[in-house]
Amino acid sequence: MDDVEKLIKTTLGEIEKVLDAKTVVGEPITIEGTTLIPLMSVGFGFAAGGGAGKGETKETAEGGGSGSGGGGGVKPIAVIVIDKDGVRIEPIKGGMATAIEKLSETIPDIAAKLTEKWGERKKEGEK
Repeated sequence: MDDVEKLIKTTLGEIEKVLDAKTVVGEPITIEGTTLIPLMSVGFGFAAGGGAGKGETKETAEGGGSGSGGGGGVKPIAVIVIDKDGVRIEPIKGGMATAIEKLSETIPDIAAKLTEKWGERKKEGEK
């Protein structure tokens, strides 16, 4: 059971690193005198467990195991807008939230493809 306790502490320590104010309140973006600050909804789930077993004899079976798992999600819900007219909160409606989520899912794929293409061009230039 010490293994499960250690596993839980380690996993919760890693989750704690992810959960900070910057997860819920994004980095400000300034465009032509207007500052936008994204607000996110964050959710996490986590589980851990372990077990031990014994067989007929030490030679035939004996063992134990433990594991943990988790999942999380971040969803844009609003934007704080700071401009010459003042400060206001603009909620992100369903369709726009979905578009932003899809874009955030696509960006890593695009970056990987660009990196791959750049690597191919670099190799071609070395020939």
